[in-house]
Amino acid sequence: MATPFERKRRRALGEHLTPVRLFQDYILPEVEPLLAQYRWVDLFAGRGDLIFPLLELVPLADRADFFREHIFLYDIQPEMVECCVRRAVQLGVPESLARQNIRQQDTLAIYPTEILESPLPVYHITNPPYLYLGYIVKHPETQPYLKYFEGINAGYQDLYQIALINDLRHGIQKMAYIIPSNFLFGFSNANKIRDDFLPFYEIRKAVVFERELFEHTGVHVVICFFERKEKPAREPQRFDGLKIDHKVHLRHYYLSPAFHYRAGSEFEEFTLRYRAKRPLKVEYYLYREMMESHRGNLPLMVVDANEFTGREYRQHLFYVDETLFNMVRANPLFVRTLDTGTQDGRAGLYLIPEVFGADGIMVSKAPYRTHPIQIFLEPAMPYEDVLLLKDYFNLLLEYFRKKTDSEFMTTYKYSESAYTRKYLGLSQVRALIETFPYLDISSAQREQLRQAVRAGDVEAVVRLLESNATGGDLSLWL
Repeated sequence: MATPFERKRRRALGEHLTPVRLFQDYILPEVEPLLAQYRWVDLFAGRGDLIFPLLELVPLADRADFFREHIFLYDIQPEMVECCVRRAVQLGVPESLARQNIRQQDTLAIYPTEILESPLPVYHITNPPYLYLGYIVKHPETQPYLKYFEGINAGYQDLYQIALINDLRHGIQKMAYIIPSNFLFGFSNANKIRDDFLPFYEIRKAVVFERELFEHTGVHVVICFFERKEKPAREPQRFDGLKIDHKVHLRHYYLSPAFHYRAGSEFEEFTLRYRAKRPLKVEYYLYREMMESHRGNLPLMVVDANEFTGREYRQHLFYVDETLFNMVRANPLFVRTLDTGTQDGRAGLYLIPEVFGADGIMVSKAPYRTHPIQIFLEPAMPYEDVLLLKDYFNLLLEYFRKKTDSEFMTTYKYSESAYTRKYLGLSQVRALIETFPYLDISSAQREQLRQAVRAGDVEAVVRLLESNATGGDLSLWL
């Protein structure tokens, strides 16, 4: 078990050493057939676990010659360099040769161009340091790393992104990177690196892990196999990936440059494409101050989202005026932004009276986005149409969760639940509600929508939405 000091030290270095099985199971089968064709390099070598297994494939008598031309290792920490030297010697490499090709160097700041001085192309296999800029700025021990983000690197958000862009600038042909999965799924924290990097490289394959891998961090990671394009082009990318959580399953990924090459963008594309011409206005939270300022004679039962005792939220009875009474009672929906881990507790829209036996959900202190949040819609709708919105929202949400394996949502926590728990952002809730064409369609169309939703017929729902839009290709979503 790592001590708090060790965890902090590794965090400060952005160091998360690669589990050996990770290489053996997912990287070695891809690169072993190419053994003699490349110069194998790791610029953030650690103990060398991503390169030395390749040397072990070479007959003992040939290892020194192979090592001389095919293997180069670098690390910023002298103790890691010494570890790699000892390991090379144990595998049959003379120490002088080992020290020639295993070097201490800050490769984020100074790229070792000598690796390019060979007829052999470079294949860079690495688990680079990860440390995001927001953390670096806030901690004195990491602030020296701010130098990496200056000049031509301004705008990047993590150390691993500096490693990627350095490889791009030096024309590396092939890479296998173990990096945070926000490279594929992140929004603002990864838009720039994807926009800058993926016009030059295609992702040939990926392995996405939705379970913890490293002893000292819960960072979610992906193995990406990159291959440089013959000519740079901003074009969609499609590739197969393995998704590993409670089981292993195959996923097909589509990255669109229109959405910064972000995986799981189908949900965002849908909500932009089918936003209603006159969308419902959405507001969140019922604050205690509002309750206090609307005192009156009408009884309103609310649960306090900030007071959870035992297994339930504390209830309060307020007497309020007619304005607030009518507003709260006309808006019985709340959003559960966070999966509970059970199938009947997934993120979505729910009825406050059914779940809490109350009229509203009050915020008495600070609002938290993981609490149940009451939704206020304008204009107010008849109860039957509130139910239609709830069922419409949940039908489409579950459809996109299935289609993208919930990858448009944020992974909240790995657990032994039947599925990986996810968080649905409030901006995503608003975007999906704004596709509900309540003000755009006739009463007859609304009845058609009601029947399609009741039948769980997503294709029929989209056809109705399409009738209110112009152009478009349904095949992207259906």
